[in-house]
Amino acid sequence: MHRDSQRTPDEVSHYIAAVHALIRDASAAREDAYFGRDLSDQPRMWTAAQREAEFDPEVALATFATPEVAIDPVALAQFLRDRISADRRIDVRLSHEVLSVEDSDGLDVSMDTSSGVVRERFDHVVNALWDGRFAINEKRGLRPERPWLHRLKYGVSFRLPSGAKLPPSATFVSGPFGEVVSYDDGLTYLTWYPVCLQGISKDVTPPEWATYPAEPLRSHLVEGTLEAMAQFVPSLRALDPRELKDVTVKGGVIVAWGQTDIYDPASELHRRFEIGVTSTGRFHSIDPGKLTMAPYFADICAGRILEGSRH
Repeated sequence: MHRDSQRTPDEVSHYIAAVHALIRDASAAREDAYFGRDLSDQPRMWTAAQREAEFDPEVALATFATPEVAIDPVALAQFLRDRISADRRIDVRLSHEVLSVEDSDGLDVSMDTSSGVVRERFDHVVNALWDGRFAINEKRGLRPERPWLHRLKYGVSFRLPSGAKLPPSATFVSGPFGEVVSYDDGLTYLTWYPVCLQGISKDVTPPEWATYPAEPLRSHLVEGTLEAMAQFVPSLRALDPRELKDVTVKGGVIVAWGQTDIYDPASELHRRFEIGVTSTGRFHSIDPGKLTMAPYFADICAGRILEGSRH
């Protein structure tokens, strides 16, 4: 818990306990429900000695240990690509930009391809786009009645020099902070909101922000993130950005409901749970909120498609 947190240690402790109770109840009688982790024990607060060994105690006012698992999204993406390519029932159309979805005897999808604009008809259409989802929905008259924000945020990953101590995996709450993740294969990931947030848009379609930033922004993100987080994560202080290996700076769009940034304690961005599947006929739009919710909502959407196909 950062000293500038928008919540008190007691508030965070009660919230973590309440969420854990819900997770434990939902996973009852399923020992492997969460990657084989034991969910019977309550999350615990670190002792002062434990906290001081890993963080600057003047900045980290409290630390809570939870069973949360961090999955490398790059490795996960490769598994998904391999699974898709191995299934002959999935027809992959690369370099196809969806322009619109119109009602006909089925649903006609217009796409811009290297051969020009083409149209194909489908029984069901699932809009699982990320930053392009609102634009397709709006063309069908499905403009949201609430404000939203597209935010561009970068992260920095690298491998430590030989013999360097791995920093502890931690998410700093609650407010415009960040996280550090140490993966089992030695990869370290950092992101610090004040440095890594590089764009905000309220447009239906955000700008075409660069996934990989060019110089001098790239160096600024690496050095600025490391400098900011080293102030309260001692294991990062001895690192020289020039000596890090396999450095990758990569960004992406965060899509969420809200009108003000997370610097505002009352911002809707702090309530990322108002998400789900919206179906109008055989057109389905999925707002997963975060990647971790995508499998759950995909299952719900698949159920609706199967049910709709029976009628």
